[in-house]
Amino acid sequence: MRRNALRVADRGWGTHRTVTAAVRAAGEGAVIHVQPGDYRESVVLDRDITLIAEKGPGTVRVVAAHGPAFTVRGGACELRDLTVEGTGDRGPAVLVRGGRAVLEHCAVSGGRVEIGRGTAELRTCTVEDAEGSGVLVTGTAHVVVEDCVIRSTAGHGLTLSDAARAEVRHTAVERATGCGIVLTGESQGTFDACTVRHVGDAGLLAQTRSRPLLRDCRLHDVRTQGVRVDGGATATATATADASAAAAGENAAAAGRGAPRTRLETCEIFRTGSEGVLAGDAARLQMDDCQIRETGGAGVIAAGTGRVELDRVRVVDVPGTGLAVVEDAELRVHGGTVARTGANGVHATDRSSVRLTTCEISTTAYTAVHITGTVRSELRSCTVRDSAQHAVRVEGAADFTAEDTRIERARMTGVDVKDADAVLRTLVVADTETGIRLDSRHRPLLADCEVLRSTGSGVEIAAGTGALLVGGRIEGSGSAGIFLDERSEAWIEDLTVSDAKGSGLVIWAGARPRVRSVTIKGAAKNGVYAGDGCQGLLEDCTISATGYPAVYVGSKASPLLRRCLVHDTDEDLSRADDAAARFEQCRTSGVTDSTLPTADEDDGTRPVRAAGTAGATAALPATAALPATGPSTAVAVQEGTSEDRLPELLAELGDLVGLESVKREVESMAKLMQLVKRRQEAGLQPPPLSRHLVFAGNPGTGKTTVARLYGRLLAALGLLTDGHLVEADRGALVGEYVGHTAPRTTAVFKRALGGVLFIDEAYSLVPAGQSTDFGQEAISTLVKLMEDHRDDVVVIAAGYPEDMERLIDSNPGLASRFTRTLRFDDYSSQDLVRIVEHQAARHEYRIGDDTAAALLDHFGSVPRTERFGNGRTARQVFQQMTEQHALRVADLSDPDADDLTVLLPVDVPAAVS
Repeated sequence: MRRNALRVADRGWGTHRTVTAAVRAAGEGAVIHVQPGDYRESVVLDRDITLIAEKGPGTVRVVAAHGPAFTVRGGACELRDLTVEGTGDRGPAVLVRGGRAVLEHCAVSGGRVEIGRGTAELRTCTVEDAEGSGVLVTGTAHVVVEDCVIRSTAGHGLTLSDAARAEVRHTAVERATGCGIVLTGESQGTFDACTVRHVGDAGLLAQTRSRPLLRDCRLHDVRTQGVRVDGGATATATATADASAAAAGENAAAAGRGAPRTRLETCEIFRTGSEGVLAGDAARLQMDDCQIRETGGAGVIAAGTGRVELDRVRVVDVPGTGLAVVEDAELRVHGGTVARTGANGVHATDRSSVRLTTCEISTTAYTAVHITGTVRSELRSCTVRDSAQHAVRVEGAADFTAEDTRIERARMTGVDVKDADAVLRTLVVADTETGIRLDSRHRPLLADCEVLRSTGSGVEIAAGTGALLVGGRIEGSGSAGIFLDERSEAWIEDLTVSDAKGSGLVIWAGARPRVRSVTIKGAAKNGVYAGDGCQGLLEDCTISATGYPAVYVGSKASPLLRRCLVHDTDEDLSRADDAAARFEQCRTSGVTDSTLPTADEDDGTRPVRAAGTAGATAALPATAALPATGPSTAVAVQEGTSEDRLPELLAELGDLVGLESVKREVESMAKLMQLVKRRQEAGLQPPPLSRHLVFAGNPGTGKTTVARLYGRLLAALGLLTDGHLVEADRGALVGEYVGHTAPRTTAVFKRALGGVLFIDEAYSLVPAGQSTDFGQEAISTLVKLMEDHRDDVVVIAAGYPEDMERLIDSNPGLASRFTRTLRFDDYSSQDLVRIVEHQAARHEYRIGDDTAAALLDHFGSVPRTERFGNGRTARQVFQQMTEQHALRVADLSDPDADDLTVLLPVDVPAAVS
């Protein structure tokens, strides 16, 4: 054998019996070939040496006798194809203290790989069953890790500390009890195409002075965060800064606004136990083209003085808030997507700031963008759609700017500003309940905005609020185009209001607007409704094609109309006898019945008719609560309220399948309430009565259907203004964070004013065995609202019979308000057959006697377990029958009318055990 080649074996001529002996005998640059076997020794390497398992990986096992199995102190040392085991005493199995170490195709277990000085390379290696850390790089050491697996570590997977540096490629870290990757001190690491999975803490933990860069990495199935960046201690989203405000400001200034220290590019973070990303105090994080999904909490939280920049990042399918910014943190998002969140899309609070540019936020269970505190926030060139609450809600002392943004399909308000200041430019708000609502001591600005097809008011200016509306249009609102509440002082210019289902512009008592160059056309009611006691100036306005008189002026109202044009409508003016409106240089054209003083007449001296019903009808804002003054108030404002519909509704109730006891109860209550109304009209005291009900029954027994009919009955009696049904459950009422539940419950309750609030599975507000759940707050809020609006709403709590008793017993206020329980029995087999027959008739199918008999046998054989759906089961059976019928008829070459419409016994599905 050549002088620089040595051999290690337990027998044979010219060999060394131990690796240590061979190393001692080796010269510089020697190659030592180790024969298969187990070698219990601790080897020190201090010169250029290569150790090779001659028969390949898995044949040579070096077990540490004491301390590390291999210690590298100098030189260039290479270990190939070796299995290395530590002593299991929490120490390293391989220790690099200097020089350069290369491990190729090695398997290290029972101890970590530790690099304290020098450099090291691990290629196609496994490191497992270590304690503390699988691979630990400290000091000024530099390591390259490529195509490796670090797993089953009692601690972190890979740790960089001090000023260490690492280049890690195509490496997996898995089943660590701590974090997957940790960087502390001023360490730096580049991680390409790596995977971190099944770890007991964060996928990546980076302290704020470290500089990790992750590219094309996947972090998933981690117990806490996918990525956590903080100042050295574990950060939480709700933690209060330990330092004073002044100290926090100094820390933020010292950190600066330079380049981010932590970067992720084209990475995926999913299936985390808590947040996807948590950036804590002094963090500087940037993410480009990444995806965060299926987290256990929020998608991204920026807290403390952290600064987060997201470029083309998708946050989807998270049970909490998509992006949360708290304390003094900053969030900048460009080209991002937030979708399908279980709470807010974006939530910013405290003293934080947030800027969203060209983002899409959609399908959120709470408000899509919720801004509160003293937050400075911007929304530019974004799309916000399909929010279960508001699209944008800005409150507190926040400062909000939105430009070139489209908002669609919010179930509540498109933009709701409460107390905050806002600048809204070139927004399009479409298909929301209320388009834009402003309630602030500041003077918010709306410039060139479009509000389309709101089901309520297009724009609402709340009581005492000043606002500036310049340009834009409001089209197709379900009630008023613009509603100016009491004492408001809006300035409105160059705006078009068209096709409002209510009045175009409503000016409420005490309001003093300045309206210039506004066009109002196609309003179903008045073009301008000037309510009792209002004031203001309307100048150079045009009103046309209104359903009621173009202008209505209420009692003691004194608006000034100057140079206004009314054209192409039946009537131009109706006003109260004591109205004090003034008209200067106004004109009419194409008006059938004109009484408006024009430029050619003495101003205000012509006799003008008093307001009739048509002239005095304005559109209330959709969210306005009716005063709690009893049923007579409801009768006064309800259009078309009449007891004539009562027999029709009771007949509709009687046509329902089954539910005989429920129908008797509802009919009895309807008669009782009819008596209540007549006693009130006669000036007599009504008997004590609670309209709120408990519906106890299993799923599919018609509870929602009866609730909807109950509301319509009360509306027909004049005891509710509308009688509409608003459905809610625990998810709609209970918030995610402290302080969210009461506003959330109140918002849902207000939507039900004038109708019925139907709370399905209401018992879930009081989970069994939990006394501190937010559901109790929802119940307390409901009890107070039910008292404050006792005549404006009916609440129906529904659910399983045994669970509803627990709910009612949980709060004395519930027990006193829900004094009547209607029990919905399961449907009999005969009832289910009738439901299928109703479904068939509705969809133009026919069921003969033999098919009905087969259905009866089928329903008799279906197990009545907790999964049984009653009416839902019947509808599913009908669907299955139509599918089977389609398959059967598809094979007929020339089917006749009976073939296409008659369902046969063979179409009835077999019962499922």
